[in-house]
Formats: sequence, structure tokens, C-alpha cells
Amino acid sequence: MGGACGYGNLFNSGYGLDTAALSTTLFKDGYGCGQCFQIMCVQTQYCYYGNPSTVVTATNLCPPNWYQDSNNGGWCNPPRTHFDMAKPAFMKLANWKAGIIPVAYRRVPCKRSGGMRFQFQGNAYWLLIFVMNVGGAGDIKSMDVKGSRTNWICMIHNWGASYQAFSSLYGQSLSFRVTSYTTGQKFYAWNVAPSNWNAGMTYQSYTNFR
Repeated sequence: MGGACGYGNLFNSGYGLDTAALSTTLFKDGYGCGQCFQIMCVQTQYCYYGNPSTVVTATNLCPPNWYQDSNNGGWCNPPRTHFDMAKPAFMKLANWKAGIIPVAYRRVPCKRSGGMRFQFQGNAYWLLIFVMNVGGAGDIKSMDVKGSRTNWICMIHNWGASYQAFSSLYGQSLSFRVTSYTTGQKFYAWNVAPSNWNAGMTYQSYTNFR
């Protein structure tokens, strides 16, 4: 559960078991978090009949293993593109005993149920937000926060799908502006958190990227 994107419980964050850890090349220092890929098993006897495909969400990093050759254990070494799939997702494509299979893949839009989710961490002077259940391209390039008594404040990418602001925002209702890494599209979550917001809480917008 969770992983390098910071999504925590993948059921609560809207991703379930159709997930994968990405190699460094695809992970892009966390900007690949939330992206969706259609993956098809190809060119191996272990593929199920008809070469089925499935869609997974990137929720973790598959780190490089510099002690292993890229073709023999170091599957996630740059510049390889590799998906370390959750077992339930892998078993939609091929026999689990195969271990490693060749695949064809492509980016696809992320279909999410409900609005974008903002999990709050930090304190009255440091706000850390984990953004989850992102639709459309699924990824985030940048994020801004606006208190009910402030202008827009640029947030700093922390790690994975988290962004931080060193500002005193407690006691204000908060809005967020989220920009997609892939498309540049902007999403506004107006007054998504009430003025009595607290760390540890998750707040959800009414809409999402399409």
C-alpha cells in the first residue's frame, strides 16, 4: 500500500489494486504519479489467450538496482521503461509464474469516481498537501493555494504527489489551483477546505479533470 507517490491506503485514495510502480525513466521524480497506462502482454507464451490488456495507475517508484544487469534483475535501471505491477493487475494479463513479461503500453486518460482529494498534513505555518484521485492525465505539474484572506500562493513540489507552502493559513478556508503535468490544463477547487481544517483530514472537490 502507499509508496513513493504518498497515496497511503490505495483504496481510500481511489486507486485500488490496478496499480504499478514505475521505473525511474517513467517516474520522472514524482511527476509520473497518478498517470494511467494501458498495458498489453505480448510475445510470450505466458500471455493469456487473446493478449488481453488492462489499465493501471502509477502509484510507486521501482528503484534501480545497480548491482544487477538491466536484462537480468535490474529491470528498473535507467533508461529502461518498466512496470512493476500489483499482482491482481498482472494476473489480468499473464500467468503469475512468468515473473517478467514483455508488454506494449500507452498512456490513456484516467477515469476517476468523484472529485479530486486533498489530504492535509503539516501545521499552522507549514501546509503539506497530498493530491489524490486525479482524473484526466492523472498527473500534476504545479499547485497553488489561496486562503480566504490571501492571494494565490505558489506551492513547492515536495515528493511524489505532495506539495507544500510555508505560510500561515490556519483559520482560513482554502482553495487550490492544480496544473496538469501532461496537458497544462488548470483545475480550480474553490473553498474545498473549511476554515477549521486540520492536519490528518482529507477534503474532496465536487469535480475533477476530465
